[in-house]
Amino acid sequence: MTRTFEQAIADFAPTLPLAVAYSGGADSTALLLACARKWPGQVAAVHVHHGLQAAGDDFERHCRAVCATLQVPLVVQKVDARHAPGQSPEAAARHARYQAIDALALHGQAAVQTIAIAQHADDQIETLLLALSRGAGLPGLSAMAAQWQRAGLTYCRPLLQVSGQAIRDWLQAQGARFIEDPSNVDERFTRNRIRARLMPALQATFPQFRDTFARSSRHAAQAQALLQEVAAEDLARIGVPPDIKALQALSTPRLANVLRHWLLGVHQVTPTSAQLAALMAQIAACRTRAHQMHLKVGQGFCFRRGKVLDWYNPRPLSPCSNPSCP
Repeated sequence: MTRTFEQAIADFAPTLPLAVAYSGGADSTALLLACARKWPGQVAAVHVHHGLQAAGDDFERHCRAVCATLQVPLVVQKVDARHAPGQSPEAAARHARYQAIDALALHGQAAVQTIAIAQHADDQIETLLLALSRGAGLPGLSAMAAQWQRAGLTYCRPLLQVSGQAIRDWLQAQGARFIEDPSNVDERFTRNRIRARLMPALQATFPQFRDTFARSSRHAAQAQALLQEVAAEDLARIGVPPDIKALQALSTPRLANVLRHWLLGVHQVTPTSAQLAALMAQIAACRTRAHQMHLKVGQGFCFRRGKVLDWYNPRPLSPCSNPSCP
């Protein structure tokens, strides 16, 4: 159920000390201000300078000024968030942000236990709609988690049940200053088109859509968690790397499930739907000693090695000296 900003902050109980991912925009400004008031002396801010806009230096100066006023320590991390060919600019920037925050924790530059991110209910719906537009499975339809672990830190999104408008209303009542990132209204980006065009239409047609869509995402997350448990049990039984005959004994949905789990959990690879379908067809056809497999999956290849299925990435090693390579 959608909540007020005050309710969300009242119920937020992170392990301290806490750092807020602070861009200088309305959402992160509200979260930083509320947390600094609730836990004085226990809150820091982390600002990631993406190096993508000429205004980036102005954003940094604004964040420094606000943190000085709040007497909140600020750590600025500069990254190169330019996207690679075929990668979305949003994904590249997001990856760079998390890497920067992880680096602070790993190198002891930020003595924090928890990182708070100001993504809210509207962001959650936009993420779900993006996933639907791409034909995503349960992991994508689960949208954004409220809490997770990464690089020894606990990440939290305490505002996921608060609308963007409710956050701005609270911030306006405080008279707090924030910056408007011009890239947030650039409709060349799909998320911004969703925000500008679809969200108002959904509000007019389904006034409770934030609650009902978020409920669907929670159902998807529960189903995905169950599939993860089943996949872990199956993989423990068939071995790592997986035994081909044991894979052939699984039903089609269960085979797809355990292959995704193995590739992602062991090799950090997510196959496309076409790659997974081709791999499953080859597993089904592998009935003789002479049958060979060598299929592109992610940035590497799945191949047959004796009785098992394996995966390797040829790029780090040239020529390939990895004993797993065929």
